[in-house]
Amino acid sequence: TQSTWAAAVAAAAGAPPPQLRRSAAMDILAGLAAALPAEGRYALLNAIANQLRFPNAHTFYFSCVIVLLFAEAPVPEIKEQIARVLIERLIGNRPHPWGLLVTIIELLRNPTYNFWSHRFLRCSPEVEHVVEQVARACLGGTAAAAAAAGPAVRGELRAAAARLRDAALISHGRRTSHGRRTHEGK
Repeated sequence: TQSTWAAAVAAAAGAPPPQLRRSAAMDILAGLAAALPAEGRYALLNAIANQLRFPNAHTFYFSCVIVLLFAEAPVPEIKEQIARVLIERLIGNRPHPWGLLVTIIELLRNPTYNFWSHRFLRCSPEVEHVVEQVARACLGGTAAAAAAAGPAVRGELRAAAARLRDAALISHGRRTSHGRRTHEGK
C-alpha cells in the first residue's frame, strides 16, 4: 500500500518505519540480541545478515532490522558485533549482495547512528585500518569524508527505496511506475 512505501521512503531517509520499531517481531529480535551470550548473538546477527540479498521487501525489512538493532542497542557489544558481521562479509570476495551494501552504507554515512564515534573502531590499528578500507571500498574517499556525507546520502537512499518499491511491484505482478503490467495474465 501507499502508506507502507511512504514508511519505506522515511526509513531510507534515516528513520526505520515506525511500525517496525513497535512490532512484536522487532521486540523479540531486540530481546534475543540483548539476552543471548556473545556466541548466540553472533549466530542471530549472521542469520539476519544472510537475508541481506537483492532488492526486495524482504531484504529491506532485514536491513531495517539491522539498522534498528544498531541504533537501539542497549550495550556497545551489540553494535560491535553488528559491525563485525557486516564488515566480515565485505572483506570476502566480490560481488557483495546489494542489501549488504545498502545496510553498511546507511550505517557508515548516516550521522544518526554515530558509527564513526564508537570505541570498538579504535581498539587497535589493524581494526581501524580494515574499517577504513571497507569504508573506502563502499563509499569512495576517506572515512572522514564518508562521515561528513551524512545528509548527502538521503537522496541516494530515497532513490534506492524507489528502486526497492519498483522491484517489489514487479515481483508481485503489479504496475510499474511507468504504468505497464509487469507479468502477463495477472
